[in-house]
Amino acid sequence: MAAPVREALHFPQLSISQIDPYIPKPGVRHPNKPYGRPHVTLTFATSLDSQLSLVPGAQTALSGPESKAMTHYLRSKHDAILIGVGTAEADNPSLNCRFEGVGGYGGEGLQGQPRPVVIDPRGRWRFTAECKVLKLARGGKGKAPWIFTMAPIDDERRELLESVGGQVIVAGPQPSTRRLSWGYILDELERRDIESAMIEGGGAVINDLLSPRNIRFVDTVIVTIAPTWLGQGGVQVCPKERVENGAKVPVARLKDVRWVPLGDDVVLCGLAPRD
Repeated sequence: MAAPVREALHFPQLSISQIDPYIPKPGVRHPNKPYGRPHVTLTFATSLDSQLSLVPGAQTALSGPESKAMTHYLRSKHDAILIGVGTAEADNPSLNCRFEGVGGYGGEGLQGQPRPVVIDPRGRWRFTAECKVLKLARGGKGKAPWIFTMAPIDDERRELLESVGGQVIVAGPQPSTRRLSWGYILDELERRDIESAMIEGGGAVINDLLSPRNIRFVDTVIVTIAPTWLGQGGVQVCPKERVENGAKVPVARLKDVRWVPLGDDVVLCGLAPRD
């Protein structure tokens, strides 16, 4: 038997069987995905007071080792991982998959590695050759990112990105001058053969996607809840209110919910509502 690959993560089959009903299957339309766009899985780790981090712009470790392994298993089952520019700047994330058996961690080529996608409307991400995601792409342990933007990116950064297989996608006119529309982003991913996208953060991206106007783009939700309170002043998951006929109503309620204990954490899985 071959020795295990260093840094590769294992997620037990019993836990996989509990998570699998909520993740996309290649070539199979999920019952909660009525549109032609990619299957969207919204996933993040939160504290008991719905905080993602202690303060804006600071990386805060919340997930335990078991739920961290689950995250990498989820990545292996999606074509793309999507984050906002704030997370890219604050965390310098790897945005690859270390689940055992994928490309770079026991598998061939880049099989099982998702495409990193960074939403950067104003082109402010000042990435360099030393960014983790680019170093992993050069080393064959991940794919280079695609950057969605509405602003031109200088030639030096564009050439650096393209040298490791990345791409800059400059959007045409958008409904807002401050953000890219989710319809546009998902349509462009579909055009590039992305069938499933895992949205990981940060707070602005998550809250925007959960807003009343955008919740329809979400298919499944998988949230890790850590047994800790971070306190006031952090980044909170709390979408804008929904008002109907002059009265405030819940933004949305998940269905077919399952709670999965993983170490000290608990993972909430559910399907997003459909009108």
